Amino acid sequence: MTPAEHLAELGRDFHKRGWALGTSGNFSAVVAREPLRIAITASSLDKSRLEAEHILEVDSEGQLLKPAHGKPSAETLLHVTVVRSLGVGAVLHTHSVWSTILSDYHIGHSGFFIEGYEMLKGLSGVTTHEHREWVPILENSQDMTALASETKRLLADNPDVHGFLIRRHGLYTWGKDLAEAARHVEILEFLLESVGRRQMMEPQY
Repeated sequence: MTPAEHLAELGRDFHKRGWALGTSGNFSAVVAREPLRIAITASSLDKSRLEAEHILEVDSEGQLLKPAHGKPSAETLLHVTVVRSLGVGAVLHTHSVWSTILSDYHIGHSGFFIEGYEMLKGLSGVTTHEHREWVPILENSQDMTALASETKRLLADNPDVHGFLIRRHGLYTWGKDLAEAARHVEILEFLLESVGRRQMMEPQY
C-alpha cells in the first residue's frame, strides 16, 4: 500500500469512527527526508470519500510539489513543524467530540494529565498504567504561521508528549510511521473519551 492509499484509508476509517466528520481533520506521512517531502491530504475534502488521488506532496516549507494543481491542507505548516521538531514519520489530526470539549474545558490550565489507565501502555515508550501523560493545549488561531511557531515552542518544552490539543479544534498526534501514528490516535481518542465521561460523572458544585 502506498502512503497515499494508506492516508486515504485512515481518513475513511476515522470518519466512520466519528473522529474526522465532514471535511475536518488532516493527515500526513513523510515520503523522503533529504530533501524533506511530505504526503498530505488536500484541503476541504469529505473524509468519508477520501481517495489516494486526494493526497498531495509538499516540501519542507509546506509548498505544493505535485500534482501541478491542488491545495494542501490549511494546517500543512503544523504537520511540517511536528515532523521537523520531532523527526517523526507521520502526523494525524482528528476532530472528535471529546478532544474538542476537553480542549475547551481545560484551556485555563494549558492542558491536563491522564494517568492510571491501562490503555496508556499503547503509547510508544510507555510500559505501565502508572504513567502520567501530559496533554498540552494550544489556543486556536487562523494564523498558521503563528500557530506553527507556538507548536514548535510547545514541542521544545514538552518533547516527551504523544500529542496535543488545539482549543475547540481537535487532537494532533504522530508516530515513527503511519501504523504507530494511527495507534496513537486510537489510544488517545479512547483516553480522551474516558476522561471526559469520568468528569461528567463527578459531582458539580
